Amino acid sequence: MPNVRRLTFQKERAVELRTRDFRLVAVTSNGPRIAFFGRPDGENLFHWAPGQHRRGQWDLQGGHRLWTTRPGADESEETYHADSGACTVEVAGRGFTVTAPVDAATRLQRGFRVRAPVANRVTVEHFVCNTGPMLWSGGLWALTCTAPRAATTYSAPLGDGSAWDYSTVVAFRTWGGGHGGVGFEDPQFSTARDQFVLRPSGRENKRMLKADAGIMAMHDPERGTLFVKHAAYEPGSAYPLGTNLAFYVGPENFMVEMETMGPAVTLKPGATLHHTETWFLTSAGARPPSSTALRKLVS
Repeated sequence: MPNVRRLTFQKERAVELRTRDFRLVAVTSNGPRIAFFGRPDGENLFHWAPGQHRRGQWDLQGGHRLWTTRPGADESEETYHADSGACTVEVAGRGFTVTAPVDAATRLQRGFRVRAPVANRVTVEHFVCNTGPMLWSGGLWALTCTAPRAATTYSAPLGDGSAWDYSTVVAFRTWGGGHGGVGFEDPQFSTARDQFVLRPSGRENKRMLKADAGIMAMHDPERGTLFVKHAAYEPGSAYPLGTNLAFYVGPENFMVEMETMGPAVTLKPGATLHHTETWFLTSAGARPPSSTALRKLVS
């Protein structure tokens, strides 16, 4: 049975979910964000550094958070609205719900519900509610800032196994006011027979993927952990640049973002949009897992 308790995490009000296999901490006085995820007595797998990465009043902080995308723009000025308000917390069942204040400009209210159905996995159900009187269009974007080690490898299974199977990989030369600049050819990204592979080498760059399995993995042999995220993919829906997953490598490997995205929709007044991820935390094998092993894990 998971244990849920309120506590202080680095001077912030927070709520903790702990099982035999993992510890998760969400800050509630400045969020909503998940600031810590890892073994109960182990290190944080997430990059958490409030105040170090800013854009105007917006503060990345790190950890895991919910962003919104706009139709035709996976990033926009709206993406970088300051989202550091004090949240409400409801503890119930096998987890908790954290809800942010209503955004004064967009009239959106965001949050997430965290549940631990079994000891080695957790569901993070993100939601955005349109509290205003007007339509809103966009999608949900769940972004996890991880802290890689020298031998950390990231991967994502590709394809659906059909006869007319394919995947899409979107590369950027630059984006967002001059970020990147490495170019389209970057050996830290590669493709194997049936998966996309990232071995972060400290060069700021990113790739977006159309990956039907909706799985992305962080294999960390130094800490002995395999962290996997899964979010269902909806074929035929309007995803940003036709992609549902993304990896971003920060300069000098200060973090690697594991991102899942939902399709764009039109949200009527009073309606709520959901995007659910399932997280798995298990022991790392000597080698990164195969696509077959990852699909089996999330099935």
